[in-house]
Amino acid sequence: MSGHTDEHADPAVAFEAAKLGVWTFLATEVLLFGALFTAYTVFRMKYPEMFRVEHAKLDRVLGAANTVVLITSSLMVVLGVDAIKRGKARLLEAYFGATIFLASVFLCVKYIEWTKEFHHGNFPGTNLFFSLYFMLTGLHGIHVLFGMGVLSYVIVLSRRGRLSEAWYTPAEMSGLYWHFVDLVWIYLFPLLYLVG
Repeated sequence: MSGHTDEHADPAVAFEAAKLGVWTFLATEVLLFGALFTAYTVFRMKYPEMFRVEHAKLDRVLGAANTVVLITSSLMVVLGVDAIKRGKARLLEAYFGATIFLASVFLCVKYIEWTKEFHHGNFPGTNLFFSLYFMLTGLHGIHVLFGMGVLSYVIVLSRRGRLSEAWYTPAEMSGLYWHFVDLVWIYLFPLLYLVG
């Protein structure tokens, strides 16, 4: 079979099947992060003073900067998906490329932040707060890396002429995943950096 039209005789069915699969996957991810958020909340209620003191050591400026970076990256994904729906493959590639660049910026900022914490003697295992902090932000970082890989794959598909206004399921599904990654950070930022 040579093109996406043969492989996806009914694009609507393929799209719905893919959407169901992605939502099922995201549901398991919500359970994972939900359990960690719950653990954080329980321990924060049990040791409020320790969490108040330790959370103040985090760099709110870097955390806020990364929030802006990820929100902007989600906008790029929305614009990219909209572009391919209008048959503009090169524009999709540019927007998804911008998303990958912003994701790299996010990870670089997180690296700087982690390096600062290590320099100040805060490691996983230092105490409950920093154990949860590194677990939550590390797991989120892994999801960012995975998302970068998925978006890169969509760019490759587009460059090979596999996406069009008639079939853009991979772009739409990767966008859905990226919004989930962004949403997790939207919860992590206030939870770790702002709530004392």
